[in-house]
Amino acid sequence: MSEAGHRGDKAVNIGLAANIILALLKTFIGIIGHSAALLADGINSVSDVAYYIVVKVFMKLANKPADTEHPYGHRQLESIAALVVGSFVITTAIAIFWDSINNVYDMLTGRQTGGMIQLATLWVALFTVVVKIVLTFFTHRVGVRTGNAAVLALAYDHRNDAWSAGGAAIGIFLGRSGLAWGDPLVGAIVAIIILQTGIEILRESSSDLMDTVPGESLDRKVRGLLAENSDVKEVEEIQAHRFGPYLVINVQIAIDGKLSLAEGDAIAERVEKRLSTGIELVRRVYVHYHPVGSSRNQQYT
Repeated sequence: MSEAGHRGDKAVNIGLAANIILALLKTFIGIIGHSAALLADGINSVSDVAYYIVVKVFMKLANKPADTEHPYGHRQLESIAALVVGSFVITTAIAIFWDSINNVYDMLTGRQTGGMIQLATLWVALFTVVVKIVLTFFTHRVGVRTGNAAVLALAYDHRNDAWSAGGAAIGIFLGRSGLAWGDPLVGAIVAIIILQTGIEILRESSSDLMDTVPGESLDRKVRGLLAENSDVKEVEEIQAHRFGPYLVINVQIAIDGKLSLAEGDAIAERVEKRLSTGIELVRRVYVHYHPVGSSRNQQYT
């Protein structure tokens, strides 16, 4: 496994361990402490444990070496894992929202009366907020450094959990203040925030799988790097596609037609090295060149 793979796996393992502890703590205290919001947050953590395990499996497969059928490796599985995370987040958000709204309605119509919410539930909710804020920053940093879509999705989920626990704390406070319906109502509001993030995770991971690339920004970056090379007379065409977090770039350039093929190959090799080192997460660069002013169809390589 690569260093990036080890970092991603470490972030997943830490998050998994934290979620197992929080799931047990919040579910147990939520039940005995009579807090619907904390119990819902505990159920959210239980679902977190489930899809963390799924992500671990996908990330292990994603780190398999390249083969004849997958010449660029298996890193797109990280984007598929992110899709799984997004789907779990959306499903959990809908379930929490529906249950919370039902509880609010039952309390307002007198069909249900909430028990006295224990102070311990508030402390558990606040403890969860602190833990999840720390995990959000840690996991996001690992995700950015490794370019791992699945780890970034988990960072967003940690952020959701912090919001969810914060909402639970507010609901518990309202419930202990005599507004029993405040506890589940806040849970419903938090569920909407979680739903929005789940949709964003699906959008980003789907873009990776659909080979969406940062068109204008990548074009400016490539042209800026190649402007440093006086042998490149013109950058005529730039194409790129994603493979997981990586980029594969095809660039067509014009050079002095009086140069030999060997000199043209040397220029192409320098262009390849410059783009590979100058642009983060570039897996491969293909360079096509021909004499400046000639037809684009008359390529030497």
